[in-house]
Amino acid sequence: MDVPFELVLTERPGHARELAAARAPECGAVYTLGGDGTVMEVVGALAHTGTPVGIIPGGTGNLVARSLGVPLDPERAVRWLATGRAVTMDLGLLDGGRYFAFAAGVGVDARMIAETGAAAKQRFGILAYATTATRAALQCRTMETHVTVDGATVTGQSAAALVANMGNVLNGLITLGPDIRSDDGQLDLCLFTPRGTVEAVGVAWRMFRGGLKDGPAMMFRQGSVIRVECDPPQRFHADGELLGSTPFEARIQPGAGAFLVAGGS
Repeated sequence: MDVPFELVLTERPGHARELAAARAPECGAVYTLGGDGTVMEVVGALAHTGTPVGIIPGGTGNLVARSLGVPLDPERAVRWLATGRAVTMDLGLLDGGRYFAFAAGVGVDARMIAETGAAAKQRFGILAYATTATRAALQCRTMETHVTVDGATVTGQSAAALVANMGNVLNGLITLGPDIRSDDGQLDLCLFTPRGTVEAVGVAWRMFRGGLKDGPAMMFRQGSVIRVECDPPQRFHADGELLGSTPFEARIQPGAGAFLVAGGS
């Protein structure tokens, strides 16, 4: 059966948001082909509308697609999405009005994004990020961090402070913390505080084994409003896109996003 569709190309940053907002009322679903920045422009434009977004990966990181289990090959992704179903998920909303689906944070992951060059990404893809992240983690550079979760403040030295909405990457290969779900009406603070290289390697190992929990090198808290401040200010990202410097505040938006995922019950 033929399905009518309209193909539209973006021309500048922010254009995907404009196109999605203008055309979504006439569409049963909106598909994106691009990286996480393009995806989240569309998701933000369609937040709270119920119009589902189908992600065809076309970037380097593809964090949101990986978290949803979308095949990374565009042709396979199209077939996968064509037989998929729409599910409603929470989104995070930053104080600047930008939505995120996966996570926002400072520290090792933001450094990974900032320090991975365009040539390396083009040549090695996601492996370029992995190399930079490994180097940053082994350096174990910390920052003074003040995090407030629903009014309760935690202060200390951390290597990374992540506000997560989704808990796993690569179909569960990497787990950010215990019982992080995108449909529970909560954001999850993941605060990593290793005191040296050995503890940093231990945290990374447990991420791959799914054994992260509160301990000497990590802390997890849930809340609906999470504010992150650093001294001195640090660059932060949301869904793999650098946005500015701390402080930032994130609020949960229950059921604000709709995505196409694998079919079945």
